[in-house]
Order: sequence, then structure tokens, then C-alpha cells
Amino acid sequence: MSRRILGPFNRVEGDLEVKIEIRDERVSEAWVTSPMYRGFEQILHGKDPRDALVYTPRVCGICSVSQSVAAADALSSIEGVERPPNGELAINLIHACENLADHFTHFYLFFMPDFARDAYRERRWHADVAARFRGIKGSAAGQIMGARAEFMHIMGLLAGKWPHSLSIQPGGSSRGVEIHEKMRLMSILASFRGFLERHLFGDTLEGMLEIGSEQQLLEWCEAEPPGRSDFRRFLYLSSELKLHELGCTCVRLMSYGVYPLRGRNLFGQGTWKSGAFTPLRPEEISEDISHSWLEGQPSPKHPYQGVTLPDADPESGYTWCKAPRLAGEVVEVGAIARQMVDGQPLIRDLVGASGSNVRNRVVARLIEIPRILLAMEAWCRELQPKEPFCVTAPLPDQAQGAGMTEAARGSLGHWVRVKNGRIINYQIVAPTTWNFSPRDQCETPGPLEQALVGTPAGESEKEPLAVQHVVRSFDPCMVCTVH
Repeated sequence: MSRRILGPFNRVEGDLEVKIEIRDERVSEAWVTSPMYRGFEQILHGKDPRDALVYTPRVCGICSVSQSVAAADALSSIEGVERPPNGELAINLIHACENLADHFTHFYLFFMPDFARDAYRERRWHADVAARFRGIKGSAAGQIMGARAEFMHIMGLLAGKWPHSLSIQPGGSSRGVEIHEKMRLMSILASFRGFLERHLFGDTLEGMLEIGSEQQLLEWCEAEPPGRSDFRRFLYLSSELKLHELGCTCVRLMSYGVYPLRGRNLFGQGTWKSGAFTPLRPEEISEDISHSWLEGQPSPKHPYQGVTLPDADPESGYTWCKAPRLAGEVVEVGAIARQMVDGQPLIRDLVGASGSNVRNRVVARLIEIPRILLAMEAWCRELQPKEPFCVTAPLPDQAQGAGMTEAARGSLGHWVRVKNGRIINYQIVAPTTWNFSPRDQCETPGPLEQALVGTPAGESEKEPLAVQHVVRSFDPCMVCTVH
């Protein structure tokens, strides 16, 4: 038996360390550490509630819109304001743009370059994958950065800038859209659709969503050579490396729901476990600090009552991250959870056969892309220039509210309590807080800690590649994890 500390990881937003125990060249136990403390929850204490709209987007530079949406939703619930349809559509477009770009970037720049490493040079697919995905030098890098940059012009049109835009407000979007801007938006979406259909999928977006089972996915993949599309390349090497057997979890999957319009979410809210859907009960969410470098909270608390007081030297702590739980259960979040809860046929079939694993997490993120882009096209057509995009309402001096949404990586919640017109408590639970949580008071490991058990980790490997594949399949955002 041996123990090793892996990290810091490259191509990860923020700092991450993973301690693993190895027996017979496989991980037998894992401990995940978030070594960077942020302090946003303390910064917000005593501030005007509307200041959250300025501070919380700066939690992160790559999912700042999701933080804005959660903060605006929390204040909207306090004000009791109803957004006009244009406001909902504009916020959905801004939010979807960021989430879709995140999926796209994760696949091309964070996840696939690991398969271009020399450790795989004996594999028959390596030369093709390396030529396509090698960091900076691969043919994909230049193509996708140009396509991504053009797609992100949506942020300039709808939000003024990105990241840390201020257009998202409790009552809608403060940035209206003119007729010529609506046409520009449609043009950007059409251009990005073309890139996805030519390079990522090698098929129409509608055709991708017709794939409803693992068998159909296999048949689709084999109908063309691997080089026909980047998704096929991934599926081919995934089969060769048996990524469906790597990084498995059997925990509850959860989605808060996202992209609301006229009282209904595009992707629904709820949980999924053992083939059964369960409605979400937000009051059952709690955070445990028994293994965190924190103090002042002797038992798990709901975020409304949560405390964030740093203590860098408790005996049982090994991370700044809290351990969120739902009714005491470990929960995994992300695209795979969203699509399972929403009933996407392909993802339900994949997960039903092999659970949540490295391959299925990546497939879920990729299959979410056409669903989002098709929705964005519809939302853009519905925009009504000259009609209201935002309304205002007074903010009560004493209230509490929650904003619960979905970032690309999963469920994001903001809980705020206001007294005498000032914030007396603000708690943020981000997707990576759920997925990279430490053990709780029952010594139950978090999702990544469970997923790493059984992962190959040879003594000769300085940085075991299989461990990195598992970590990257969750696409961690460590700067969002700790506040």
C-alpha cells in the first residue's frame, strides 16, 4: 500500500489536490482537497442585497453568468417580481451561451488533450487524436477558438460584456434588443450550428437528438470512420479504453432545473436514483463541515442557517470545501444529472446500463449542446424588440430568498437572508462543492472520492492518466467551490 498526493492539476479552473491510497495498483481510497479559500460569503455580510449582483459574478471568470442568474433569482424571490417574457428570453440566451461554450471548451481544451499524451502512443488511434487535440498544436485548437469567439459575441449583444456582466437583474435584463440585433443573434447561432454539425458531430443537431439508445449510438458511430467527427473520435477511443468502466458512481443525481420560460424549465427539476424520479425538496439540502477547515457549525445546517468561519487547523479537516448533502445523501450534479432528470432517452439508456461514469458524463455534456442550441434558436425568434425587458420592484427590509439554477457543471444555489435592509447571511453552494465534497460526519465520501475508488494507478505513473480522466469528467471549477 502507498499514498500519493496529486496536484496541482493543469487545465483546471483553480487549485485542486487529490490524495490517493493505492493497493494492487488501483485506488483504494481518495481524499479531495480544495486548498484555496475565497471568502465571498463573508464579504457580502452587511452589504446592500443588490450588491450581490456585483460581487457574486466575480466568484468565477468562466461561469460568472450562472452566479449572476442565481443571485438575481434569489433577489427576485425576495421582491416577488415577475419578469416580462423578453426578460426571461434574454437571460436564458445569455445563460445558455455561457453554459454551451463551457461544454464546448471542456471537450476540446480540457478533456480531449489528455488522450494526445505520449503514454497512449502505442494505441492505433493515437496519431489521429494527437494531430487533432494536442494542446495548442492540434488542428482543433485554432478552429474551436475562432468558433467560440464568434459565438461569444452573443454576450456583447445581450449582456454588454463577459465575464462579470451586470445586465441580469431580479426583474429581467437591463439590456434590450433591437430588430437588427435580433438578426445578428440569429446569424451567430446559425454559424455556430454549422461548426458543430461539420466538426463536432458530423451530423445535424436534429439527427443527434434522434439517437435514443446505446445501440443506436454504436450504430451511428460505426456508420462513418472515426475521423468523420470529433464525437466519433471520442466514442472510438472511449470503447478502446473502456471509459464506461472508469469513474463510476451510484449516488443520487440532482438537477435544480434551468432556463425557465412562462413557468416551465427547459430542463426539469428533481432527482434520480435506481431508476426512479423523485421531486426535489430544497429544504432537505444541508452542508456538513465535519471534515472542512471551518468552525462554528457543530452539525449539518441548511444554507439559510449555514455558517462560514475559516479555521485552518481543525484535526479532522482536509479541505476548505463543505460537504453538501440532500436528506443526508451524497449527490452528483452536472449535465448527466440534468439529462437523467429531464428524461433524455440516450442518457437514461446509457446510465441504466453502466451508471454515471467517464464516458457517460462526457456524452451527456455533448448531447446537451444540440438541445441548448435548438432552444436558443427558438428563444431568439420569440424576442419582441420594443417590448419591456425588465421591471423593477421594491426590496423589503427583512426577508429571505433562494436562487437555484444550473451552471454547466451542475446545480448552483444562492441563499440570502436580509434584515434591516442588509445581508445578514449569504451562502453559495456550487456544483463542484457537491461533486468534490469531502467526507461527512458519517464518513461517507463525496462523489469524486467514490468515483476514484478502483481507478488504475500504477506505481510507475507520476500522474496516473486514468485518475485525471475521472477528475476531468466532472470538469471541476475550484474557484466556485469554496467561499
